[in-house]
Amino acid sequence: MNILYIHGLNGSLIPEKREILERYANVEAPSIDYENNPDSIIWLYNQYKDVKIDVVMGSSMGGFAGYYLSKLLQLPALVFNPALAERSVVQNVPDTPETNNGRIHIVIGSKDPVVNPKATLHFLGELLLQEQSYKISIRHDLEHRIPLDVFEVEVVKFMSDL
Repeated sequence: MNILYIHGLNGSLIPEKREILERYANVEAPSIDYENNPDSIIWLYNQYKDVKIDVVMGSSMGGFAGYYLSKLLQLPALVFNPALAERSVVQNVPDTPETNNGRIHIVIGSKDPVVNPKATLHFLGELLLQEQSYKISIRHDLEHRIPLDVFEVEVVKFMSDL
């Protein structure tokens, strides 16, 4: 199994989280310069469309990219606090299928001061007529950063649901 992990703005996959993911699969975690590449989703798609990837994961800006990339690649996804409704840097959203023919598991921190959780839920509410299957976890103990214990719990849940 192979996981494509997409980091957030000016971020990276920390070794402790990589270790959790590697219990399940090989991990691809490319470095992305969102500020200088407004087409990061298409760039990622072109990099990985011919690579065997089984799931897409990401956080914040990486959750935003992972959301759309999962539809382009037709793969299940786990995204944390995805910046779906608004972003601090310009990113072009490519045309994507309405569904990835699987599930997108979205973890939302109700205390997130960076990615507005209400705006994310409103964004998803506007898509209710699309046939995409979602599992939405609203975590009242979660802000923007994903602590290691929360990351592990959510990854375990997601992987057991596959």
